Amino acid sequence: MGYKRTSVTKAIVQALRSIGGIASREKLHTLIADDENSGFSYKDVFEKVTSRNGNQYTPFNFDFNFSVRELSVIEYIEPVHRGASLVLTELGRTADLTHFPSAEQQAKMTAYWENKKQRRAQKQVEVASDDTVDPVDDDDITDWRIQLLQQLKQFSPAKFESFARMLVSQMGVTIDKNRGIVQSGDHGIDGYGYFESNEFRTIRVAIQAKRYTDTAVSEPEIDKFKGVMDGFNAEYGIFITTTYFTPKAKAKAVQGNRTVTLVDGQRIADLVAQYELYVQPVQSYTLDDYYFEQD
Repeated sequence: MGYKRTSVTKAIVQALRSIGGIASREKLHTLIADDENSGFSYKDVFEKVTSRNGNQYTPFNFDFNFSVRELSVIEYIEPVHRGASLVLTELGRTADLTHFPSAEQQAKMTAYWENKKQRRAQKQVEVASDDTVDPVDDDDITDWRIQLLQQLKQFSPAKFESFARMLVSQMGVTIDKNRGIVQSGDHGIDGYGYFESNEFRTIRVAIQAKRYTDTAVSEPEIDKFKGVMDGFNAEYGIFITTTYFTPKAKAKAVQGNRTVTLVDGQRIADLVAQYELYVQPVQSYTLDDYYFEQD
């Protein structure tokens, strides 16, 4: 069953409260996807669909961005600015969410969208009915991320393993030239190297890369990887996949003395942007409501 359109307001407030009241949109997407009580699964948050005109988009983004504006209207979050983190107000931090939103709050949100619709109609601004057009700023989930993951899923296993080693190298791991570059399928790992901490302690790191199309990485795969880590005497592991990890896999990753850092498709995109790995940043602008308001 596919994603059903619904409000994300309560999930956003709960996610912000869990992290201290301030977070980027990207971080909130991940928090909501990881929280089993949010009402949204990983697929709900990140799964893409194809529109009638052939473009891919993520339906959850549409509801998330609507909800951000609504939370601003009822003063649960501070005024929203493009590219800035979302910040809870005092009301957003302390209000009881048992009956949220209240009838009064819902009326305010409805009035906001009706007013916005009327202003746009006056200026003859077309509001498209296709879900690929989001009437609210979407600062963090953009077309390039969708395209990046599509391309990574088409890599050969060897190329994706090479990409994974390049990624962890940017994260500070020095790849062992003799043991760290292995052929696909050899030994059960896809890379091996060393990380030096700020205390000058050198840590042995094993790397696993899975180029999946839709399948989630499950607990047995993490368990198997940990077993292979023992064979390499690795103290730390990094598991990279183009999809995502099941809740049990996440729990297994932090059990015992040897932990595993999990890098899913969304975090891959974050790291590619952070280190600008074969991508070029592009700056653009959209007109704010000021330009559409009458004097």
